[in-house]
Amino acid sequence: MFKRVRIAAKSGARRSTIARRVLAALLAASLLPVAASSVEARDPLLAYGARIVGDDARTRIVIDFDREPRFSVHYIANPERIVVDLPATAFGFPAKDLAARGLFKDIRYGKMDEESARIVLTTAGPVKLALAKVQADETGNGHRLVLDAEMIDKKAFAQLVKTQSWSDRTEAAQTTSAIPAPEKAAPGDFVIAVDAGHGGIDTGAIGVDTKTEEKQVTLAFARALTDRLNKEPGIKAFLTREDDEFLSLSQRVLIARQNHAGLFISLHADTLKQKDIRGATVYTISDKASDKLAADLADRENLSDQIAGKETVAEPPEVADILLDLTRRETQAFSISLAESVLNSFKDQVGTINNPHRHAGFRVLQAPDVPSILLEIGFLSNAEDEKLLLDEAWRGKIAGLLTDAVKRYRAAVMANGG
Repeated sequence: MFKRVRIAAKSGARRSTIARRVLAALLAASLLPVAASSVEARDPLLAYGARIVGDDARTRIVIDFDREPRFSVHYIANPERIVVDLPATAFGFPAKDLAARGLFKDIRYGKMDEESARIVLTTAGPVKLALAKVQADETGNGHRLVLDAEMIDKKAFAQLVKTQSWSDRTEAAQTTSAIPAPEKAAPGDFVIAVDAGHGGIDTGAIGVDTKTEEKQVTLAFARALTDRLNKEPGIKAFLTREDDEFLSLSQRVLIARQNHAGLFISLHADTLKQKDIRGATVYTISDKASDKLAADLADRENLSDQIAGKETVAEPPEVADILLDLTRRETQAFSISLAESVLNSFKDQVGTINNPHRHAGFRVLQAPDVPSILLEIGFLSNAEDEKLLLDEAWRGKIAGLLTDAVKRYRAAVMANGG
């Protein structure tokens, strides 16, 4: 995973030299993933500096790289965004140096997969890049990407979206290579997909004290849970993502289904405006939210694809099939049973919020044939919860309790001929 690194530099040459040393140290510490199939993935670009200037009519972004970056630009509507795709890149500048201003109301950047990174510029209105170019810096030791954005009308923006060439890989292609099948899964094994929420460019929530990113917390918990589940005979668990990479919500669901998962557990650690609220919550899917908190959380989680600059694609119409409807109903009943088993395990062991089983329209729980829950382990907006979420012993305790819940659920299913 990428760590933000402050680089103090007085000149372009010195910045570039320090940047290379920092990158080498990160690689030596194995903090950056290595992909043998790609030179750029083995030796990612380093974006070591950034700045943004301008107003609500014209805004310039400049990003300094240790060497010349290849890039492509795309426009996305609903909401209006500019997407800049890059090869594998480590972003080593302070987040405040690229804080949104002027024409941009939100700026995200990060890893997409082992070979690519992305910058997503969410705009305050229709915008185009009047200039997008790479140029060598004055010292000759690095390159900078210069993006000049200017305001345009809605008709002109719609034309940009319509006429652009988009050569992004398909969801199916990404999913095929995203995760291997569970190792040594034998006939009759109970297969569980453990989903670490967020990842890559989608950092998720940020800790109130330590500023730890949710994607790091969820991956640590997912690894602990997977390891614990795999110690149980007859159970094979696998991760939907094994590293700091972005997966769309539909990819996560597809990975679970392709690997014939009997359960899907998605782990999260969100933030709330009410910082006094703390404890775990278990969510299941429903067309109608149980309450406003559940509805708001589902809305935020369902924005994951948008944050990563994914195009909005209309969901394919479902075939009117009574068997499919019955499958969904049965799956929902199993999901509720799993949620109740988890809360029984947590009783007197783990603090929960009031009414800890809630439901809403989470897209990541939409598999019609895989019982699924979304578990909010705690809230990074609460200082006490944050301490627990970062505690390795606490992770182990939660993993053990969840494993007990899964075993009880499985026993009940088997007893009923499942």
